[in-house]
Amino acid sequence: MGVTNLKYLERLNDRFRGTFGHLPTTLVRAPGRINLIGEHTDYNDGFVLPAAVSHLIYFAIGKSDHATQSCIVSLDFDERFDFDLTDMAPLPEGSWQNYVMGVAAELINDGKELYGFNLVFAGDVPRGSGMSSSAALECGTCYGLNELFNLGLSRTKMAELSQMAEHHYAGVQCGIMDQFASLMGKEGHALLLDCRSLQHQYFPVGLNGYSLLLLNSNVTHSLADSEYNIRRQQCQQGVEVLQKEFDGITSLRDVSKEQLDKVVDKLPIAVAKRCKYIIEENQRVMRFTGALSESNWYEAGQVLREAQHAMRYEYEITCPEIDFMADYANKHSDVLGARMMGGGFGGCTLNLVREGSEEALISGLKVAYLMEFGKEITPIEVRVADGVSLIG
Repeated sequence: MGVTNLKYLERLNDRFRGTFGHLPTTLVRAPGRINLIGEHTDYNDGFVLPAAVSHLIYFAIGKSDHATQSCIVSLDFDERFDFDLTDMAPLPEGSWQNYVMGVAAELINDGKELYGFNLVFAGDVPRGSGMSSSAALECGTCYGLNELFNLGLSRTKMAELSQMAEHHYAGVQCGIMDQFASLMGKEGHALLLDCRSLQHQYFPVGLNGYSLLLLNSNVTHSLADSEYNIRRQQCQQGVEVLQKEFDGITSLRDVSKEQLDKVVDKLPIAVAKRCKYIIEENQRVMRFTGALSESNWYEAGQVLREAQHAMRYEYEITCPEIDFMADYANKHSDVLGARMMGGGFGGCTLNLVREGSEEALISGLKVAYLMEFGKEITPIEVRVADGVSLIG
């Protein structure tokens, strides 16, 4: 257990004991994630290639003295929230409490018997960066409650319940990628996930002379407040038109580019662009996975470049800061490819960089970005790590 872990655990234990008068019974770690390729394909039953990372949220959990009274404490927000398991309702969108309370509600709706609990959490997954701190919070809570109350849930079921918590309490109609990656991650491996069947396969991430560098634009996004849900509706609108022309279509996963071309005149321009993006992004996931298997980093970099262009002009989920950063990196001689990572409208760029040239890229981009936007970028070193687990 590293120094960072010990620092967080000491803080959690101190706050838990100071608030509730005793030490917690369950300690949990839940990772954020990166996504190598496959943005917005998950809610279209498509393919994604995420990996859990060593940026974590830590949880201290124990049973309450009351049958239904529960309390959650966020050290990061320095806030406490008390609620009753028999009287839960979503708070306004953007409230961190929704991610914990929503998991409890989904467990109860699924027929699981919960009792009052106390939970304290803190972590270093950057919020609004596209590394899915929300899924880490949901999945760590679900895993901790599963252990605390011996609920007997599988990791897949916990991912599904955590996804529903985000739908019903956070107000984001997300796919299952983030929750699945947080729970099912494997150290040193990316996870190719079929979001329809939930079949998955692990691929070693051995970069051999290259590195994955995240650069945070420090433009935070709120998926609930962004056009995330609108993109989902536009995809469904495209599916409904395609279903009238072709059999066997339940999502954009089932649609070929040739089929889309045949109905493109019947679609609003924006909807046609969204559909094209999803169809080709699924293909990019497979190309990147093939490149990973063959250690063909030039092909992997080309896929990242194409994805950035498509997110910018077809799915239209980037922002000026992200576009500036990706353009800068993609012109750099030691960068094979760069793209925005995450739901969009801010967050990080993912950069495939020749090992040893990271500092040159960072220092040059810092100056250019500061001059252009008057703000700093923040480099984030990531290590591919295991999924949610108990500590100790």
